[in-house]
Amino acid sequence: MNDEQLLRYSRQIMLPELDIDGQEKLGLASVLIIGLGGLGSPAAIYLAASGVGEVTLVDEDVVDLSNLQRQIVHREATIGETKVASAENTIKQISCETNITTIPRRLRGDQLLKTVSRADVVVDATDNFESRYEINDACLSAQTPLVSGAAIRMEGQVAVFDPRKSDSPCYRCLYEEGDTETLNCADNGVLAPVVGIIGTIQAMEAIKIISGIGETLCGHVLYMDAKRMEWRRLKLLKNPQCLSCAPTR
Repeated sequence: MNDEQLLRYSRQIMLPELDIDGQEKLGLASVLIIGLGGLGSPAAIYLAASGVGEVTLVDEDVVDLSNLQRQIVHREATIGETKVASAENTIKQISCETNITTIPRRLRGDQLLKTVSRADVVVDATDNFESRYEINDACLSAQTPLVSGAAIRMEGQVAVFDPRKSDSPCYRCLYEEGDTETLNCADNGVLAPVVGIIGTIQAMEAIKIISGIGETLCGHVLYMDAKRMEWRRLKLLKNPQCLSCAPTR
């Protein structure tokens, strides 16, 4: 690390758990963020600001006025632009060192798997179960850790699924296909700080996975009730009959 980098990241480097070794791991890491909405916005900003060397941004949508209430990576000036281009512009103003790749389309099948395989961590910031199942299966195939988040109304949740660990559950262990109700912010609403809190926790979990510090949420689901500001951390076990991660699938 050069003198400028030592100064930029000095407040992190002074943490004994991270130190220079951990900061250098961040600088060499690649994070894939799928979804640049309410969750992906703070995740992208904090991961880049923290020193993650490469960030790949994936989103097929364009910035709309209704996004600005909660999607803090976008600006009024970027309404009508692709969300990945808007996010790239904001991130570059924060960290010119971060290498950013933008993909302004939905990834599926082999393209999704190849992109996931190149990442050290995947942050799922999408808002629909179909995408979450596809991302989950790609992460299982590539053996890439997955940080999943969701938020609606005044509630949110975060979970980490790490296929490198034999006892780690996957997203389908948490939500079986067919047992889910599709909820989205457009139909149900969401309070702006809720997605900020959840997206920021996703960034924190990704940093912990990369640097090896602390204990991740793998094997647990963290639930937040913002109305009462109550948190619940629940144990999540691997489903032996899971259609995605069971050994006999």
